[in-house]
Amino acid sequence: MGSMDGLASVVVTTAAHGFEQLARLDDLLENIPVSVTRSNGEKVCLVRTQGEVAAVSNLCTHQEFDMALGDAPGDGTIECAWHGARFDIRTGEVLQGPATDPLPVYEVIVQDGAVLVGPRRRE
Repeated sequence: MGSMDGLASVVVTTAAHGFEQLARLDDLLENIPVSVTRSNGEKVCLVRTQGEVAAVSNLCTHQEFDMALGDAPGDGTIECAWHGARFDIRTGEVLQGPATDPLPVYEVIVQDGAVLVGPRRRE
């Protein structure tokens, strides 16, 4: 029971640090990007792939096109539909231009089927 208390403490702590529920796991289809909006107005793209949920900025760093309209082929990447820029969904790293700046990545917790998105990860 002691470890459960520790887990509950971690969840309470992370919830207090800007995490909010933006989706249910059941609502996210494998490798289909989904656009959601944080309470502060930030547009986020969620991708369920390889048993995990990743959250990246919904605006491509090349020309601010909607990333949720792009392709997530299931290999841990997302490609912008406009000019084909490809990013790693876990790190935001540019894998293929024309983008040169990484895609911002958000912290994600999946708890009891709820997808909680937190602050942007710091480099």
